Amino acid sequence: MNRQGGFVLVIVLVAVALLVSLVTVFISEVYLETGSTRSSLEITQGSLYAAAGITGAQRLLTTELGNRSYSSLTDTWAAPLMIADPQGQGALRVTIVEENGKLNLNAIALPNGTLNQGYYEIGQRLFRVLKLPMDPLDAVADWVDEGDTPHPGGAEISWYQGLKQPYRPRNKPLVTLEELKRVKGMAELFTAVSPFVTVYGDLPAGSPAAPININTAPKELLMALDDGINEALAQRIIDHRTEMPFKHPAELGQVPGMAQITTGLLTRISAKGSVFRIRSEGMMNNVIRGIEAVVRVNGSNTSVLYWREY
Repeated sequence: MNRQGGFVLVIVLVAVALLVSLVTVFISEVYLETGSTRSSLEITQGSLYAAAGITGAQRLLTTELGNRSYSSLTDTWAAPLMIADPQGQGALRVTIVEENGKLNLNAIALPNGTLNQGYYEIGQRLFRVLKLPMDPLDAVADWVDEGDTPHPGGAEISWYQGLKQPYRPRNKPLVTLEELKRVKGMAELFTAVSPFVTVYGDLPAGSPAAPININTAPKELLMALDDGINEALAQRIIDHRTEMPFKHPAELGQVPGMAQITTGLLTRISAKGSVFRIRSEGMMNNVIRGIEAVVRVNGSNTSVLYWREY
C-alpha cells in the first residue's frame, strides 16, 4: 500500500507539473509582452508548484488512508517529498504532519468552565515533560471555556482588559494554532509547545473526546498519556509501532508493560487520524513560494480547515 500511495502521488504531481509547465509557457509570453519582471514570473511559477503539492498531498492521503483502519509514521505520506524540475530551475518540497498525533488544547476544558480532567492531566504531564510552567495551561482552559471565573493559574477578561493594548479572550475554542500566542503566558512557550499540540482533530460539537493517535504521537506526548509511562516505556511503544503499527487502540496493551495502563486510556487514544497539516513549497531559481493547509480526510474526500500562503 505504501508503494502504491507513493506511486499515485508521483503520478498526480507529475501530471500537475506538466499542466504547470504549459501554463508557465503561456504566462511567460504574457509577462514578456507586458514587460513584467522575471521575478514576477518566478513568483507565479513557485505558487503554481506549491498548489500542485497541496493537490498531490490530498490525493495521496485519500488513496492511502481512505479504507484503512489506521495511519502511522511508516506510511508514505509521513516521509517528506522532494521533486526537482528536470531542467534544474525549479523544485517542489512537500511535508505532511498528522494533527491527531497531538494534544487538542480545545479539549482540556468544557464550555461550562469545568476542566475535562483526562485531557487536562495529559496537558499537565506534557508541560512537565517539556519543563514548562503550568499556569499557561490554566490560561488556555480559561480561553476556550465560556465562563468568566479564572482557574488558579489562568486569566479571564479582566486580565486581558488590563493590558496596555487590551483585547477580549475568545471564550470559545481556539480557531488556529497561532491564536495560542494571544493566551496569557503562551507566546513565550509557543515554539516549545507547538510541535505537540493542536486546535484541530476529531472533536465533535459537544463531545469531550479528542483521541490522540498512538501511531503518530511523539515520545513526549506518549509519556504524557499516563503517569505510568516513562521514557523507556514510551520508546517501547515507538519501537512496536515502527515494526507493526497499531490497527486498533486496544493493541497498545500488547506492548510489554502497557496491559493495565491501556484499559484506562481507550477513550482518549486512537489508531487513525483524519486531520493533516500539509506544507508545500515551490522553488523557482532563488524564489520560494509556499502554502500551508490543514485538511480533513473523509474517505475519498478532503475539506480544507486552514489555508495560508507565504
